[in-house]
Amino acid sequence: MGWINESIVKVKKLVKKFDRTVKVVDNISFEIERGKITGLLGPNGAGKTTTIQMMLDLITPTSGSIKIFGKNVAQNREEVLSRVNFSSPYVNLPYNLKVWENLSTFARLYNVPNPRQKVEELAEFFDIKELLPKITSSLSTGQLTRVNLAKALLNDPELLLLDEPTSSLDPDVADRVRKLLLQIQKDRGVTILYTSHNMAEIEELCTRVIFLNKGKITDDGAPRQLVRKYGRKDLNDVFIAIARGE
Repeated sequence: MGWINESIVKVKKLVKKFDRTVKVVDNISFEIERGKITGLLGPNGAGKTTTIQMMLDLITPTSGSIKIFGKNVAQNREEVLSRVNFSSPYVNLPYNLKVWENLSTFARLYNVPNPRQKVEELAEFFDIKELLPKITSSLSTGQLTRVNLAKALLNDPELLLLDEPTSSLDPDVADRVRKLLLQIQKDRGVTILYTSHNMAEIEELCTRVIFLNKGKITDDGAPRQLVRKYGRKDLNDVFIAIARGE
Protein backbone atom coordinates (compact mmCIF):
# COMPACT_ATOMS: atom_id res chain seq x y z
CA MET A 1 0.00 0.00 0.00
CA GLY A 2 2.98 2.32 -0.50
CA TRP A 3 1.08 4.27 -3.16
CA ILE A 4 -1.19 5.82 -0.52
CA ASN A 5 1.27 8.64 0.21
CA GLU A 6 1.99 9.43 -3.42
CA SER A 7 0.86 12.89 -4.53
CA ILE A 8 -0.80 12.65 -7.92
CA VAL A 9 -1.86 16.31 -8.09
CA LYS A 10 0.59 19.16 -7.51
CA VAL A 11 -0.72 22.71 -7.79
CA LYS A 12 1.93 25.41 -7.38
CA LYS A 13 1.44 29.17 -7.06
CA LEU A 14 -1.76 29.06 -9.09
CA VAL A 15 -3.31 32.41 -10.04
CA LYS A 16 -6.36 33.21 -12.13
CA LYS A 17 -7.30 36.80 -12.87
CA PHE A 18 -10.38 38.03 -14.66
CA ASP A 19 -10.45 41.54 -16.17
CA ARG A 20 -6.71 41.71 -15.44
CA THR A 21 -7.26 42.83 -11.86
CA VAL A 22 -9.74 40.53 -10.08
CA LYS A 23 -7.95 37.49 -8.64
CA VAL A 24 -10.44 34.65 -8.39
CA VAL A 25 -7.63 32.27 -7.45
CA ASP A 26 -4.77 33.97 -5.63
CA ASN A 27 -1.42 32.16 -5.49
CA ILE A 28 -2.55 28.79 -4.10
CA SER A 29 -0.42 25.66 -3.74
CA PHE A 30 -1.51 22.19 -2.63
CA GLU A 31 -1.03 18.49 -3.33
CA ILE A 32 -3.53 15.63 -3.37
CA GLU A 33 -2.58 12.12 -2.30
CA ARG A 34 -3.51 9.07 -4.32
CA GLY A 35 -6.42 7.01 -3.03
CA LYS A 36 -7.81 9.68 -0.70
CA ILE A 37 -10.98 11.79 -0.73
CA THR A 38 -9.98 15.43 -0.26
CA GLY A 39 -12.51 18.21 0.29
CA LEU A 40 -12.10 21.58 -1.43
CA LEU A 41 -14.25 23.92 0.64
CA GLY A 42 -15.21 27.56 0.83
CA PRO A 43 -18.10 30.00 0.44
CA ASN A 44 -19.58 30.88 -2.93
CA GLY A 45 -17.02 32.81 -4.98
CA ALA A 46 -14.05 31.38 -3.09
CA GLY A 47 -12.46 29.98 -6.26
CA LYS A 48 -13.29 26.27 -5.96
CA THR A 49 -14.96 25.77 -9.33
CA THR A 50 -12.37 27.95 -11.08
CA THR A 51 -9.61 25.79 -9.60
CA ILE A 52 -11.30 22.62 -10.84
CA GLN A 53 -11.79 24.14 -14.29
CA MET A 54 -8.07 24.93 -14.47
CA MET A 55 -7.25 21.37 -13.40
CA LEU A 56 -9.40 20.16 -16.30
CA ASP A 57 -7.69 22.64 -18.66
CA LEU A 58 -11.05 24.26 -19.40
CA ILE A 59 -9.65 27.68 -18.54
CA THR A 60 -6.04 28.84 -18.64
CA PRO A 61 -4.26 29.92 -15.44
CA THR A 62 -2.87 33.45 -15.36
CA SER A 63 0.24 32.00 -13.75
CA GLY A 64 1.43 29.00 -11.78
CA SER A 65 1.46 25.31 -12.66
CA ILE A 66 -0.73 22.22 -12.38
CA LYS A 67 0.80 18.76 -12.59
CA ILE A 68 -1.31 15.62 -12.55
CA PHE A 69 0.38 12.20 -12.59
CA GLY A 70 3.66 14.13 -12.74
CA LYS A 71 2.79 15.82 -16.04
CA ASN A 72 1.93 19.42 -16.87
CA VAL A 73 -1.78 19.39 -17.73
CA ALA A 74 -1.67 22.04 -20.45
CA GLN A 75 1.25 20.37 -22.23
CA ASN A 76 -0.07 16.80 -21.89
CA ARG A 77 -3.80 17.45 -22.00
CA GLU A 78 -5.03 14.34 -23.80
CA GLU A 79 -2.78 11.94 -21.89
CA VAL A 80 -3.64 13.37 -18.48
CA LEU A 81 -7.38 13.86 -19.01
CA SER A 82 -7.79 10.30 -20.31
CA ARG A 83 -7.13 9.26 -16.69
CA VAL A 84 -9.38 11.91 -15.10
CA ASN A 85 -13.13 12.57 -15.03
CA PHE A 86 -15.55 15.12 -13.66
CA SER A 87 -19.13 15.37 -12.45
CA SER A 88 -21.29 18.32 -11.49
CA PRO A 89 -25.06 18.82 -11.32
CA TYR A 90 -24.51 22.14 -13.07
CA VAL A 91 -23.19 20.50 -16.25
CA ASN A 92 -26.00 18.97 -18.30
CA LEU A 93 -25.93 15.93 -20.53
CA PRO A 94 -27.68 16.33 -23.92
CA TYR A 95 -31.33 16.28 -22.89
CA ASN A 96 -32.77 14.99 -26.18
CA LEU A 97 -30.88 11.68 -26.04
CA LYS A 98 -31.88 8.55 -24.18
CA VAL A 99 -29.74 7.74 -21.16
CA TRP A 100 -28.10 4.75 -22.84
CA GLU A 101 -27.32 6.92 -25.88
CA ASN A 102 -25.64 9.52 -23.69
CA LEU A 103 -23.55 6.97 -21.83
CA SER A 104 -22.63 5.08 -25.00
CA THR A 105 -21.59 8.30 -26.74
CA PHE A 106 -19.34 9.33 -23.87
CA ALA A 107 -17.91 5.82 -23.66
CA ARG A 108 -16.84 6.07 -27.30
CA LEU A 109 -15.43 9.58 -26.74
CA TYR A 110 -13.32 8.13 -23.91
CA ASN A 111 -12.25 5.21 -26.15
CA VAL A 112 -13.67 2.72 -23.64
CA PRO A 113 -13.09 -0.89 -24.72
CA ASN A 114 -16.41 -2.74 -25.11
CA PRO A 115 -18.52 0.35 -24.30
CA ARG A 116 -21.83 -1.52 -24.15
CA GLN A 117 -20.53 -3.84 -21.41
CA LYS A 118 -19.14 -0.88 -19.47
CA VAL A 119 -22.44 1.02 -19.64
CA GLU A 120 -24.34 -2.06 -18.40
CA GLU A 121 -21.84 -2.58 -15.58
CA LEU A 122 -22.16 1.01 -14.35
CA ALA A 123 -25.94 1.00 -14.78
CA GLU A 124 -26.04 -1.99 -12.46
CA PHE A 125 -23.64 -0.37 -9.98
CA PHE A 126 -25.61 2.90 -9.78
CA ASP A 127 -29.01 1.19 -9.95
CA ILE A 128 -30.06 3.03 -13.12
CA LYS A 129 -30.80 0.11 -15.46
CA GLU A 130 -34.48 1.05 -15.65
CA LEU A 131 -33.45 4.58 -16.69
CA LEU A 132 -31.41 3.55 -19.75
CA PRO A 133 -34.30 3.70 -22.27
CA LYS A 134 -35.66 6.99 -20.90
CA ILE A 135 -35.10 10.40 -22.47
CA THR A 136 -32.58 12.27 -20.32
CA SER A 137 -34.82 15.35 -20.00
CA SER A 138 -37.45 13.23 -18.21
CA LEU A 139 -35.18 12.32 -15.27
CA SER A 140 -35.41 13.70 -11.76
CA THR A 141 -32.47 15.54 -10.19
CA GLY A 142 -31.46 12.46 -8.20
CA GLN A 143 -31.61 10.25 -11.27
CA LEU A 144 -29.53 12.73 -13.28
CA THR A 145 -26.93 12.78 -10.52
CA ARG A 146 -26.51 9.02 -10.68
CA VAL A 147 -26.32 9.08 -14.48
CA ASN A 148 -23.68 11.82 -14.30
CA LEU A 149 -21.65 9.78 -11.83
CA ALA A 150 -21.92 6.74 -14.10
CA LYS A 151 -20.67 8.91 -16.98
CA ALA A 152 -17.77 10.06 -14.81
CA LEU A 153 -16.62 6.47 -14.21
CA LEU A 154 -16.80 5.24 -17.81
CA ASN A 155 -13.05 5.59 -18.33
CA ASP A 156 -12.13 4.11 -14.90
CA PRO A 157 -10.55 7.41 -13.83
CA GLU A 158 -7.69 7.47 -11.37
CA LEU A 159 -8.71 11.01 -10.38
CA LEU A 160 -12.35 12.05 -10.00
CA LEU A 161 -13.30 15.73 -9.59
CA LEU A 162 -16.76 16.18 -8.06
CA ASP A 163 -18.28 19.66 -7.81
CA GLU A 164 -21.20 19.58 -5.34
CA PRO A 165 -22.49 16.22 -6.63
CA THR A 166 -25.24 15.89 -4.03
CA SER A 167 -26.63 19.43 -4.13
CA SER A 168 -30.43 19.50 -4.51
CA LEU A 169 -30.74 15.79 -3.71
CA ASP A 170 -33.12 14.52 -1.07
CA PRO A 171 -31.42 12.98 2.02
CA ASP A 172 -32.05 9.39 0.92
CA VAL A 173 -30.51 9.76 -2.53
CA ALA A 174 -27.63 11.87 -1.17
CA ASP A 175 -26.86 9.12 1.36
CA ARG A 176 -26.85 6.50 -1.40
CA VAL A 177 -24.46 8.62 -3.49
CA ARG A 178 -22.06 9.07 -0.56
CA LYS A 179 -22.03 5.33 0.11
CA LEU A 180 -21.38 4.64 -3.57
CA LEU A 181 -18.45 7.07 -3.58
CA LEU A 182 -16.93 5.46 -0.48
CA GLN A 183 -17.32 2.07 -2.13
CA ILE A 184 -15.63 3.32 -5.32
CA GLN A 185 -12.78 4.84 -3.33
CA LYS A 186 -12.30 1.64 -1.32
CA ASP A 187 -12.71 -0.90 -4.13
CA ARG A 188 -10.93 0.94 -6.94
CA GLY A 189 -8.52 3.23 -5.11
CA VAL A 190 -9.93 6.26 -6.94
CA THR A 191 -8.60 9.64 -5.79
CA ILE A 192 -11.44 12.14 -5.33
CA LEU A 193 -11.43 15.93 -5.02
CA TYR A 194 -14.82 16.89 -3.61
CA THR A 195 -16.58 20.23 -3.16
CA SER A 196 -19.70 20.63 -1.04
CA HIS A 197 -21.43 23.05 1.32
CA ASN A 198 -22.68 20.13 3.42
CA MET A 199 -20.12 19.83 6.20
CA ALA A 200 -21.63 16.67 7.70
CA GLU A 201 -21.13 15.10 4.28
CA ILE A 202 -17.52 16.28 4.18
CA GLU A 203 -16.85 14.84 7.64
CA GLU A 204 -18.28 11.51 6.47
CA LEU A 205 -16.27 11.32 3.24
CA CYS A 206 -13.04 13.28 3.53
CA THR A 207 -9.83 12.51 5.39
CA ARG A 208 -8.52 16.00 4.60
CA VAL A 209 -10.01 19.37 3.67
CA ILE A 210 -8.58 22.46 1.99
CA PHE A 211 -10.38 25.72 2.79
CA LEU A 212 -10.48 28.51 0.22
CA ASN A 213 -11.72 32.03 0.93
CA LYS A 214 -11.47 34.96 -1.48
CA GLY A 215 -9.18 32.92 -3.71
CA LYS A 216 -6.65 32.05 -1.00
CA ILE A 217 -6.05 28.87 1.00
CA THR A 218 -6.91 29.75 4.58
CA ASP A 219 -6.45 26.32 6.16
CA ASP A 220 -5.67 22.70 5.35
CA GLY A 221 -5.96 19.59 7.49
CA ALA A 222 -8.04 16.67 8.73
CA PRO A 223 -11.59 17.67 9.70
CA ARG A 224 -11.18 16.68 13.35
CA GLN A 225 -7.87 18.53 13.60
CA LEU A 226 -9.46 21.73 12.30
CA VAL A 227 -12.42 21.40 14.67
CA ARG A 228 -9.96 21.20 17.59
CA LYS A 229 -7.78 23.99 16.20
CA TYR A 230 -10.67 26.44 15.95
CA GLY A 231 -12.27 25.29 19.20
CA ARG A 232 -15.59 24.65 17.48
CA LYS A 233 -18.14 21.89 17.91
CA ASP A 234 -18.04 20.66 14.30
CA LEU A 235 -16.78 21.40 10.78
CA ASN A 236 -19.87 23.48 9.99
CA ASP A 237 -18.86 25.98 12.69
CA VAL A 238 -15.28 25.93 11.38
CA PHE A 239 -16.60 26.77 7.89
CA ILE A 240 -18.56 29.72 9.28
CA ALA A 241 -15.56 30.97 11.26
CA ILE A 242 -13.28 30.84 8.21
CA ALA A 243 -15.86 32.42 5.90
CA ARG A 244 -16.28 35.30 8.38
CA GLY A 245 -12.54 35.71 8.88
CA GLU A 246 -12.71 34.83 12.58
